[in-house]
Amino acid sequence: MTYRLSPSLSGSLSALALCLAVPITASAEVPAATLTAISAPDHVETRIGRLKFENGVPTAETAQTIYDALDFTRALNAYNNSFRGASALAIKKGIESIGAGSGDIVIFEELMDSDSLFLTANADTVYYLGWIDLSKGPMVIEQPTDGLGTINDMWFQWVIDIGKPGPDRGLGGKYLIVGPDYDGPLPEDGYFLAHAKTNTVLYALRAFIENGNDPEPTVKNIKDNLKIYPYAAGSFGTSIAEALKGEVRLAGEPKIPEMTFINASGLAFNTIPPSDESFFEMVNENVQNEPATSYDVELAGQLAAIGIVHGKPFAPDARMKKIFADAAAVGLGVGRALNWHWADKHPEWAYYEGSQWWNMLWDGGAFFETPPPVFEDGMFKPLPATGARTLDSRTDFYYSYTLDSPGMIMRIPGVGSQYLMAGSDATGTPFDGAKTYQVTLPKDIPAAAFWSLTLYDNQTRSMLKTPQQYPRAGSQSYPTPAAEAAADGTTTVYFAPEKPEGVADGNWIQTDPDKGWFTLLRLYSPLPSFFDKSWRPSEIERVE
Repeated sequence: MTYRLSPSLSGSLSALALCLAVPITASAEVPAATLTAISAPDHVETRIGRLKFENGVPTAETAQTIYDALDFTRALNAYNNSFRGASALAIKKGIESIGAGSGDIVIFEELMDSDSLFLTANADTVYYLGWIDLSKGPMVIEQPTDGLGTINDMWFQWVIDIGKPGPDRGLGGKYLIVGPDYDGPLPEDGYFLAHAKTNTVLYALRAFIENGNDPEPTVKNIKDNLKIYPYAAGSFGTSIAEALKGEVRLAGEPKIPEMTFINASGLAFNTIPPSDESFFEMVNENVQNEPATSYDVELAGQLAAIGIVHGKPFAPDARMKKIFADAAAVGLGVGRALNWHWADKHPEWAYYEGSQWWNMLWDGGAFFETPPPVFEDGMFKPLPATGARTLDSRTDFYYSYTLDSPGMIMRIPGVGSQYLMAGSDATGTPFDGAKTYQVTLPKDIPAAAFWSLTLYDNQTRSMLKTPQQYPRAGSQSYPTPAAEAAADGTTTVYFAPEKPEGVADGNWIQTDPDKGWFTLLRLYSPLPSFFDKSWRPSEIERVE
């Protein structure tokens, strides 16, 4: 059989053959500028020193300089990004040091004071906190009424809010906290259920003082009603109908053990991680204690790059120990620069225009990504996700503050508490404990429950220790006299090593001439004038 090509196809093939027969030549050489841009120079001066290359290959000395810089960068990133984990472990270690085991509760029956070291805690509410081991199975928390707090895992990842911002809304109830490895049956109902990524969680709550002047009823409510115990699969929360499916064995109610409460008021103990090179030892301890999947892969990669890997020994050599010391020194500098010189890098953190009152959490919310939702007409209106972590706000927050909860930064009036920080006077000069300052709060302070100012030591970021055991002033009459308002409704508070003449006891917070300090203004159950900024405190001014 013979095939014939159509004239048109035959012509096309001839043209193609002609093209293939013609040699193809480059029209021009690659521009010299392009070659320079993609090539290594013979040498270049950088912030890590002179780098030398021979025919594009780093010299041995240059390669070592680069590896040192790379290890330092990764160590610095690990320091800033994992401080939260070290801080969580430091809290657990701190309360263990005064005898608290899993499920035991450390309670400050006469409130927290400046004896213990806690990052920016307050002296206004009854703190009660503990750690809970989930490795043997889920744990039940019978929560009393009128709590305000949260559960975080060992990387300060939020698990669930409890109390007024939580699903019990302050009425109390049963919470069931489930660890990462549990795959057994769970109840159908009856519990507020939450899953944690670590085998240990931190339970941290506060409760307001009844009538603002007597903590005893508040303490009694907690001690009479708080219970923490293991969950028994097939008990309360599991119906007979569910058991008929043959997937869970019916069980009686578990025996609830006697609770242990440790009164920590007046005890001196530490819950703050080290800022020096031993910080990396603490982070490694946290990594070894918890599942490798309990934190994000990016942080896991940063830690692995410097030798901190779950299930493997951490044995840095002399070179890495020196790098860890340098990274810790720079890391603590980063945290302190962001806390006192925040305006140089993030002027948007100012709460009022041109003010030294600020809060980094408005930048990316409690999860350091998207600012908190707008609250209008009784409904929250979430803002579009930014898709980007606000790294500086997270670094600053965890270096000087602690625990994480959506309830800490929300625009809803009358619920929870809000915070403004100040570490400098109106000129941006950090506060000097040897000098006298004053702040004036306009009338109608926007706090339906109460307000307070507390002073913190720049070094420890804990309550400033002076002969004045509770370094605070506020509207409550316990643990210090309530601040007195002037005839026009304004309230002026003084910060000074000695009480200024004519100033009421409740309007003075004592400073230490040898220490710097910063302060937090807390508004409990904040009112609309705080959120619309129609109410604004004065700047903290030096008094000559």
